[in-house]
Amino acid sequence: MEHDAVVAAAMPDWQDLRLFLELERRGSFRAAAATVGLSINTLRRRIEDLEAQLGVTLLTRHTDGIRLTAEGEKILSATRTMESAAYSVLRARDAASATPDGEVRIAVTEGLGTFWLAPRLVEFQRSNPRLVVDLRCTMDPADVARLEADVAVQLVRPVNPDLKLVKLGRLHVMAFAARSYLDIYGMPGGVEDAIRHRLVLQVSSQTVSMAEYARHTPGLPQSGYVTLKTNVSSAHYWAVANGAGIGWLPTYASAIGARVVPIDGLVQVGLDIWLTYHPDAERIERVRRSIDWIRASFDPGRYPWFRDDFIHPRDLPAKLKGSTVPEMFAGFAGMER
Repeated sequence: MEHDAVVAAAMPDWQDLRLFLELERRGSFRAAAATVGLSINTLRRRIEDLEAQLGVTLLTRHTDGIRLTAEGEKILSATRTMESAAYSVLRARDAASATPDGEVRIAVTEGLGTFWLAPRLVEFQRSNPRLVVDLRCTMDPADVARLEADVAVQLVRPVNPDLKLVKLGRLHVMAFAARSYLDIYGMPGGVEDAIRHRLVLQVSSQTVSMAEYARHTPGLPQSGYVTLKTNVSSAHYWAVANGAGIGWLPTYASAIGARVVPIDGLVQVGLDIWLTYHPDAERIERVRRSIDWIRASFDPGRYPWFRDDFIHPRDLPAKLKGSTVPEMFAGFAGMER
Protein backbone atom coordinates (compact mmCIF):
# COMPACT_ATOMS: atom_id res chain seq x y z
CA MET A 1 0.00 0.00 0.00
CA GLU A 2 2.83 2.38 0.85
CA HIS A 3 4.47 1.67 -2.51
CA ASP A 4 1.19 2.40 -4.34
CA ALA A 5 0.89 5.71 -2.51
CA VAL A 6 4.40 6.69 -3.53
CA VAL A 7 3.69 5.83 -7.19
CA ALA A 8 0.41 7.78 -7.13
CA ALA A 9 2.18 10.82 -5.66
CA ALA A 10 4.81 10.70 -8.40
CA MET A 11 2.26 10.25 -11.22
CA PRO A 12 1.84 13.48 -13.21
CA ASP A 13 -1.61 15.01 -13.54
CA TRP A 14 -3.26 13.73 -16.76
CA GLN A 15 -4.90 17.12 -17.33
CA ASP A 16 -1.48 18.81 -17.33
CA LEU A 17 -0.18 16.20 -19.76
CA ARG A 18 -3.11 16.95 -22.04
CA LEU A 19 -2.21 20.64 -21.89
CA PHE A 20 1.34 19.71 -22.90
CA LEU A 21 -0.06 17.78 -25.86
CA GLU A 22 -2.19 20.71 -26.97
CA LEU A 23 0.73 23.10 -26.60
CA GLU A 24 2.87 20.94 -28.88
CA ARG A 25 0.05 20.66 -31.44
CA ARG A 26 -0.60 24.40 -31.54
CA GLY A 27 3.05 25.43 -31.47
CA SER A 28 2.73 28.40 -29.10
CA PHE A 29 1.37 29.29 -25.67
CA ARG A 30 -0.95 31.91 -27.17
CA ALA A 31 -2.59 29.51 -29.65
CA ALA A 32 -2.84 26.66 -27.12
CA ALA A 33 -4.29 28.94 -24.42
CA ALA A 34 -7.01 30.12 -26.79
CA THR A 35 -7.86 26.51 -27.67
CA VAL A 36 -8.10 25.18 -24.09
CA GLY A 37 -9.76 28.29 -22.64
CA LEU A 38 -6.99 29.29 -20.20
CA SER A 39 -4.98 32.47 -19.87
CA ILE A 40 -1.43 32.36 -21.22
CA ASN A 41 0.00 32.86 -17.72
CA THR A 42 -2.11 30.01 -16.29
CA LEU A 43 -1.02 27.67 -19.08
CA ARG A 44 2.63 28.58 -18.54
CA ARG A 45 2.30 27.91 -14.81
CA ARG A 46 0.67 24.50 -15.43
CA ILE A 47 3.48 23.49 -17.80
CA GLU A 48 6.13 24.71 -15.35
CA ASP A 49 4.46 22.67 -12.59
CA LEU A 50 4.50 19.62 -14.87
CA GLU A 51 8.21 20.11 -15.59
CA ALA A 52 8.93 20.44 -11.86
CA GLN A 53 6.99 17.26 -11.08
CA LEU A 54 8.72 15.30 -13.84
CA GLY A 55 12.12 16.80 -13.06
CA VAL A 56 12.88 17.57 -16.72
CA THR A 57 12.75 20.54 -19.06
CA LEU A 58 10.11 19.77 -21.69
CA LEU A 59 10.54 22.73 -24.01
CA THR A 60 12.27 25.99 -24.76
CA ARG A 61 10.51 29.21 -25.67
CA HIS A 62 11.27 31.22 -28.81
CA THR A 63 9.82 34.32 -30.42
CA ASP A 64 8.09 32.20 -33.06
CA GLY A 65 6.80 29.49 -30.70
CA ILE A 66 8.19 26.55 -28.76
CA ARG A 67 10.77 23.82 -29.33
CA LEU A 68 10.67 20.48 -27.53
CA THR A 69 13.80 19.21 -25.82
CA ALA A 70 14.97 15.61 -26.28
CA GLU A 71 13.33 14.81 -22.94
CA GLY A 72 10.19 16.59 -24.05
CA GLU A 73 10.01 14.45 -27.20
CA LYS A 74 10.13 11.27 -25.08
CA ILE A 75 7.44 12.52 -22.69
CA LEU A 76 5.34 13.61 -25.68
CA SER A 77 5.52 10.12 -27.23
CA ALA A 78 4.45 8.47 -23.98
CA THR A 79 1.65 11.01 -23.51
CA ARG A 80 0.30 10.31 -26.99
CA THR A 81 0.15 6.63 -26.08
CA MET A 82 -1.78 7.53 -22.91
CA GLU A 83 -4.18 9.68 -24.91
CA SER A 84 -4.78 6.90 -27.44
CA ALA A 85 -5.51 4.46 -24.60
CA ALA A 86 -7.93 6.91 -23.01
CA TYR A 87 -9.86 7.24 -26.26
CA SER A 88 -9.88 3.45 -26.59
CA VAL A 89 -11.60 3.27 -23.21
CA LEU A 90 -14.31 5.64 -24.44
CA ARG A 91 -14.80 3.64 -27.65
CA ALA A 92 -15.02 0.41 -25.65
CA ARG A 93 -17.65 1.99 -23.43
CA ASP A 94 -19.71 3.01 -26.46
CA ALA A 95 -19.28 -0.41 -28.09
CA ALA A 96 -20.71 -2.07 -24.98
CA SER A 97 -24.13 -0.70 -25.94
CA ALA A 98 -25.87 -2.81 -28.60
CA THR A 99 -28.60 -0.21 -29.22
CA PRO A 100 -28.46 2.45 -31.95
CA ASP A 101 -29.54 5.17 -29.50
CA GLY A 102 -27.39 8.19 -28.79
CA GLU A 103 -25.46 10.72 -30.81
CA VAL A 104 -23.14 10.26 -33.77
CA ARG A 105 -20.81 13.06 -34.86
CA ILE A 106 -20.19 13.29 -38.60
CA ALA A 107 -17.56 15.77 -39.79
CA VAL A 108 -17.82 16.68 -43.47
CA THR A 109 -16.66 19.42 -45.79
CA GLU A 110 -19.09 22.31 -45.85
CA GLY A 111 -20.17 21.81 -49.46
CA LEU A 112 -20.78 18.06 -49.28
CA GLY A 113 -22.47 18.47 -45.91
CA THR A 114 -24.78 21.30 -46.93
CA PHE A 115 -25.63 20.31 -50.49
CA TRP A 116 -25.36 16.51 -50.45
CA LEU A 117 -25.60 14.84 -47.04
CA ALA A 118 -27.98 17.22 -45.24
CA PRO A 119 -30.82 16.81 -47.80
CA ARG A 120 -30.47 13.03 -47.47
CA LEU A 121 -30.59 12.96 -43.67
CA VAL A 122 -34.37 12.62 -43.56
CA GLU A 123 -34.33 9.09 -44.98
CA PHE A 124 -31.60 8.09 -42.52
CA GLN A 125 -33.42 9.55 -39.52
CA ARG A 126 -36.67 7.81 -40.43
CA SER A 127 -34.84 4.50 -40.21
CA ASN A 128 -33.06 5.54 -37.00
CA PRO A 129 -35.55 7.70 -35.06
CA ARG A 130 -33.64 7.47 -31.74
CA LEU A 131 -30.32 8.53 -33.20
CA VAL A 132 -29.10 12.13 -32.92
CA VAL A 133 -26.91 13.25 -35.83
CA ASP A 134 -24.40 15.99 -35.13
CA LEU A 135 -23.44 17.07 -38.66
CA ARG A 136 -20.35 19.23 -38.42
CA CYS A 137 -19.76 21.05 -41.72
CA THR A 138 -16.28 22.50 -41.76
CA MET A 139 -13.45 23.00 -44.20
CA ASP A 140 -10.85 21.96 -41.58
CA PRO A 141 -10.38 18.17 -41.37
CA ALA A 142 -11.52 16.69 -38.04
CA ASP A 143 -9.11 14.62 -35.94
CA VAL A 144 -11.05 11.36 -35.69
CA ALA A 145 -8.30 9.69 -33.64
CA ARG A 146 -8.86 12.29 -30.90
CA LEU A 147 -12.65 11.82 -31.07
CA GLU A 148 -13.33 15.24 -32.59
CA ALA A 149 -15.80 13.25 -34.69
CA ASP A 150 -16.91 9.62 -34.95
CA VAL A 151 -16.52 9.61 -38.72
CA ALA A 152 -15.23 12.17 -41.21
CA VAL A 153 -15.81 12.80 -44.90
CA GLN A 154 -13.04 14.92 -46.37
CA LEU A 155 -11.18 15.82 -49.54
CA VAL A 156 -7.70 15.56 -48.02
CA ARG A 157 -6.39 12.01 -47.62
CA PRO A 158 -5.75 11.25 -43.91
CA VAL A 159 -2.26 10.03 -43.02
CA ASN A 160 -2.86 8.51 -39.56
CA PRO A 161 -2.11 4.77 -39.98
CA ASP A 162 -4.35 3.90 -37.01
CA LEU A 163 -7.50 5.00 -38.85
CA LYS A 164 -9.66 3.11 -41.34
CA LEU A 165 -9.66 4.79 -44.74
CA VAL A 166 -12.29 4.28 -47.45
CA LYS A 167 -12.42 6.03 -50.81
CA LEU A 168 -16.06 6.98 -51.33
CA GLY A 169 -15.71 8.35 -54.84
CA ARG A 170 -14.36 11.33 -56.73
CA LEU A 171 -15.63 14.90 -56.77
CA HIS A 172 -15.43 16.44 -60.24
CA VAL A 173 -15.31 20.23 -60.30
CA MET A 174 -15.75 22.46 -63.36
CA ALA A 175 -16.62 26.04 -64.22
CA PHE A 176 -20.23 27.27 -63.96
CA ALA A 177 -21.94 30.63 -64.32
CA ALA A 178 -25.41 32.06 -63.96
CA ARG A 179 -27.49 32.70 -67.07
CA SER A 180 -27.67 36.37 -66.01
CA TYR A 181 -23.85 36.59 -66.02
CA LEU A 182 -23.58 34.96 -69.46
CA ASP A 183 -26.19 37.38 -70.85
CA ILE A 184 -23.82 40.25 -69.99
CA TYR A 185 -20.35 38.81 -70.58
CA GLY A 186 -21.05 35.95 -72.95
CA MET A 187 -19.64 32.43 -72.88
CA PRO A 188 -15.82 32.34 -72.59
CA GLY A 189 -14.11 30.76 -75.58
CA GLY A 190 -11.39 29.07 -73.53
CA VAL A 191 -8.67 29.79 -71.00
CA GLU A 192 -7.17 32.57 -73.14
CA ASP A 193 -10.55 34.29 -73.42
CA ALA A 194 -11.25 34.07 -69.69
CA ILE A 195 -9.16 37.20 -68.99
CA ARG A 196 -12.10 39.41 -69.95
CA HIS A 197 -14.36 37.65 -67.46
CA ARG A 198 -14.93 37.78 -63.69
CA LEU A 199 -14.00 34.92 -61.37
CA VAL A 200 -15.41 33.83 -58.01
CA LEU A 201 -13.03 31.63 -55.98
CA GLN A 202 -13.42 29.43 -52.93
CA VAL A 203 -10.34 29.51 -50.72
CA SER A 204 -9.98 27.02 -47.85
CA SER A 205 -7.83 24.14 -46.62
CA GLN A 206 -9.75 21.54 -48.66
CA THR A 207 -10.23 23.37 -51.95
CA VAL A 208 -7.76 24.07 -54.71
CA SER A 209 -9.03 27.31 -56.20
CA MET A 210 -6.04 29.50 -55.33
CA ALA A 211 -3.52 26.81 -56.26
CA GLU A 212 -5.21 26.28 -59.59
CA TYR A 213 -5.53 30.03 -60.11
CA ALA A 214 -1.80 30.57 -59.55
CA ARG A 215 -0.87 27.62 -61.77
CA HIS A 216 -3.07 28.58 -64.70
CA THR A 217 -2.72 32.36 -64.47
CA PRO A 218 0.97 32.96 -63.67
CA GLY A 219 1.70 36.61 -63.07
CA LEU A 220 -1.92 37.67 -63.61
CA PRO A 221 -3.07 40.08 -60.86
CA GLN A 222 -6.33 39.28 -59.11
CA SER A 223 -7.55 42.89 -59.17
CA GLY A 224 -10.18 43.37 -61.88
CA TYR A 225 -10.24 39.64 -62.61
CA VAL A 226 -11.19 37.98 -59.32
CA THR A 227 -14.33 39.64 -57.94
CA LEU A 228 -14.90 37.56 -54.81
CA LYS A 229 -13.09 35.06 -52.58
CA THR A 230 -14.96 33.14 -49.91
CA ASN A 231 -14.11 30.22 -47.61
CA VAL A 232 -17.41 28.30 -47.66
CA SER A 233 -19.22 26.47 -50.45
CA SER A 234 -22.69 27.87 -49.72
CA ALA A 235 -21.60 31.50 -50.08
CA HIS A 236 -19.54 30.52 -53.13
CA TYR A 237 -22.53 28.87 -54.82
CA TRP A 238 -24.91 31.78 -54.21
CA ALA A 239 -22.35 34.25 -55.54
CA VAL A 240 -22.08 32.24 -58.76
CA ALA A 241 -25.84 31.62 -59.01
CA ASN A 242 -26.59 35.33 -58.66
CA GLY A 243 -24.19 36.42 -61.39
CA ALA A 244 -21.09 37.56 -59.48
CA GLY A 245 -18.83 35.68 -61.86
CA ILE A 246 -17.61 32.31 -63.09
CA GLY A 247 -16.99 29.84 -60.27
CA TRP A 248 -16.01 26.20 -59.89
CA LEU A 249 -18.71 23.84 -58.61
CA PRO A 250 -19.14 20.05 -58.42
CA THR A 251 -20.72 18.52 -61.50
CA TYR A 252 -23.57 17.16 -59.36
CA ALA A 253 -24.76 20.77 -58.93
CA SER A 254 -26.95 20.32 -61.99
CA ALA A 255 -28.46 17.10 -60.58
CA ILE A 256 -29.63 18.86 -57.40
CA GLY A 257 -31.26 21.73 -59.27
CA ALA A 258 -28.56 24.40 -59.17
CA ARG A 259 -29.50 27.36 -61.36
CA VAL A 260 -26.18 27.57 -63.17
CA VAL A 261 -24.79 26.71 -66.60
CA PRO A 262 -21.68 24.51 -67.08
CA ILE A 263 -18.83 26.10 -69.04
CA ASP A 264 -16.55 23.99 -71.23
CA GLY A 265 -12.93 24.70 -72.09
CA LEU A 266 -11.81 25.95 -68.67
CA VAL A 267 -9.96 24.20 -65.85
CA GLN A 268 -11.45 20.97 -64.48
CA VAL A 269 -10.40 19.49 -61.14
CA GLY A 270 -10.88 16.03 -59.61
CA LEU A 271 -10.73 15.43 -55.83
CA ASP A 272 -11.00 12.06 -54.12
CA ILE A 273 -13.60 11.83 -51.35
CA TRP A 274 -12.37 10.00 -48.25
CA LEU A 275 -14.27 8.42 -45.39
CA THR A 276 -12.21 7.90 -42.25
CA TYR A 277 -12.93 6.47 -38.81
CA HIS A 278 -11.27 4.42 -36.09
CA PRO A 279 -11.56 0.64 -36.70
CA ASP A 280 -13.09 0.17 -33.23
CA ALA A 281 -15.92 2.53 -34.21
CA GLU A 282 -17.47 -0.18 -36.41
CA ARG A 283 -18.32 -2.10 -33.24
CA ILE A 284 -20.52 0.80 -32.06
CA GLU A 285 -23.97 0.20 -33.55
CA ARG A 286 -24.95 3.83 -34.13
CA VAL A 287 -21.61 4.62 -35.78
CA ARG A 288 -21.74 1.48 -37.95
CA ARG A 289 -25.19 2.46 -39.22
CA SER A 290 -23.90 5.94 -40.01
CA ILE A 291 -20.92 4.53 -41.90
CA ASP A 292 -23.22 2.30 -43.97
CA TRP A 293 -25.48 5.25 -44.75
CA ILE A 294 -22.59 7.50 -45.79
CA ARG A 295 -21.14 4.84 -48.07
CA ALA A 296 -24.53 4.33 -49.71
CA SER A 297 -24.93 8.10 -50.13
CA PHE A 298 -21.77 8.27 -52.23
CA ASP A 299 -22.26 5.03 -54.16
CA PRO A 300 -20.88 5.75 -57.66
CA GLY A 301 -23.17 3.07 -59.07
CA ARG A 302 -26.26 5.00 -57.98
CA TYR A 303 -24.76 8.48 -58.37
CA PRO A 304 -22.55 8.53 -61.48
CA TRP A 305 -21.13 12.01 -60.75
CA PHE A 306 -19.01 10.36 -58.02
CA ARG A 307 -17.33 7.93 -60.43
CA ASP A 308 -13.61 8.21 -61.12
CA ASP A 309 -14.30 9.10 -64.75
CA PHE A 310 -15.54 12.61 -65.50
CA ILE A 311 -19.10 12.80 -66.81
CA HIS A 312 -20.28 16.12 -68.20
CA PRO A 313 -23.41 17.50 -66.50
CA ARG A 314 -25.31 17.40 -69.77
CA ASP A 315 -24.68 13.63 -69.97
CA LEU A 316 -25.87 12.87 -66.45
CA PRO A 317 -29.21 11.03 -66.31
CA ALA A 318 -32.16 13.30 -65.59
CA LYS A 319 -33.64 10.69 -63.27
CA LEU A 320 -31.97 7.87 -61.42
CA LYS A 321 -33.93 4.64 -61.28
CA GLY A 322 -34.63 3.42 -57.77
CA SER A 323 -33.24 6.47 -55.98
CA THR A 324 -34.22 10.00 -55.10
CA VAL A 325 -31.94 12.98 -55.57
CA PRO A 326 -33.33 15.94 -53.58
CA GLU A 327 -33.48 19.13 -55.62
CA MET A 328 -31.71 21.39 -53.16
CA PHE A 329 -32.49 24.61 -55.00
CA ALA A 330 -35.99 23.94 -56.31
CA GLY A 331 -37.49 26.43 -53.88
CA PHE A 332 -35.09 29.19 -54.85
CA ALA A 333 -35.83 29.34 -58.56
CA GLY A 334 -37.25 32.81 -58.22
CA MET A 335 -33.96 34.13 -56.86
CA GLU A 336 -32.15 33.70 -60.15
CA ARG A 337 -31.76 36.95 -62.01
